[in-house]
This record gives sequence, C-alpha cells and structure tokens, in this order.
Amino acid sequence: MDDQALRIEPRWPAVLAVLTLLFLVAALPDRVRAFPVWAPFVFGIMQIVPMAGVTLTGAAERWRRAERIIIVILFGVAGTGTFLNLTHLIDAIVGRTGEIGGNELLTSSITIWVNNVLSFSLLYWQIDRGGPEARANNGHSRTDWLFPQEGVPQQAPADWRPTFVDYLFLGYSTATAFSTTDVMPLTSRAKLLMMLESAISLVTIVAVVSRAINILGS
Repeated sequence: MDDQALRIEPRWPAVLAVLTLLFLVAALPDRVRAFPVWAPFVFGIMQIVPMAGVTLTGAAERWRRAERIIIVILFGVAGTGTFLNLTHLIDAIVGRTGEIGGNELLTSSITIWVNNVLSFSLLYWQIDRGGPEARANNGHSRTDWLFPQEGVPQQAPADWRPTFVDYLFLGYSTATAFSTTDVMPLTSRAKLLMMLESAISLVTIVAVVSRAINILGS
C-alpha cells in the first residue's frame, strides 16, 4: 500500500484505552502489583509514541510496524501481570485467609478484569485483517472476525469497516458472556484468544470477585 494514499483510522480511542490500562495497573495495591509502579508508564509512552507517529506521518510503514510490535509486547506484559496478580490473589484467598480484605480483593479483581478487556481489545484491533489501515484501505487478506454489519451490508454504511470501538465491544462481550455474541471468530487464533480471555475473566469473577463479595457480606 502507498503510504501517501492511506486512509488513517483515528488513534484517540486506542490511546484512551492504553492510558486507562496503565493507570489501572499503577493503581493496584503494592502487595498485588506484579511490576514496579513506574513500569506501566514506561510501556505507555512506548505505545503512544508510535500511535502519534502513525497519525502525524500519514501512517508511514515504519510507524505502523512499530505500533503493531509494541502492542503485541504490551499484550504479553499485561498478560503476564494478570497471571501473576491472579495467582497472588488466589493464593491469598486459599492459603492466607484474612491477609487481604474484601475491599482490596474487590478493587483488585475489577482492575484485573478491566485490564483483561482492554489488553485483548487492543490486540484484536491490531491483528484482525492486517491492522487498522489495512482494513480502512481494503488491503487485508485474512479475516479473523466477522461482524454483523458485514452480514447485512444494506443496514451499514457502504464504506463500513470495524474500528477500535468494535473490537472493544468484542473484548467486553467475550469477558462478560464467556462466549461469542454478535461477532463470529473465523480463524483458530481468534478462537484461542477468545477462549483465553474468557478463561481469565471466569477465574477473576468466580474465584476472586465472589470471595470479595462474600467477605464484605459477612
């Protein structure tokens, strides 16, 4: 694709998601946080810089590639942190009852759940059909998710393409319903990613939130 002819998807919704993700991680209690308090902000700057570069340079290839690589890295870091945080919370619930109070359990579990939604949404947005600009410019070749607007094109704008908000809803509904809703996964990697997101959400809600509510209600 010619960089100068590209249609560019606005980055501000994704930037808001990154900022929310990082501030939530930084707000976790010290005993639960998997990384130093400064680490999320370093990753945030690393992510926002290429997003700004895509917008300011007319989606130059080097900035699109950097954005994609860093989002994958951010997803890996966020996933590792989520796993460590959940492991710590479950260990505290099972083996160290009373060490963490109900309020701390509840706020930590909500933070982990929201981070799960946002990190998967960013990854979905970046990998489906080659990324935002490939979708906007019909340059994609592999469709990971089929959206309802594509099944009833007469009900959608002629140039409709999924944007970050559509992938945010996909991430939210997957974490809430533990299954597909209106968006259908078409590839193995899409199905595996949704299974992983659902599993993290299920453990967070069943094991941690339920215990927190039980403590607060007693």
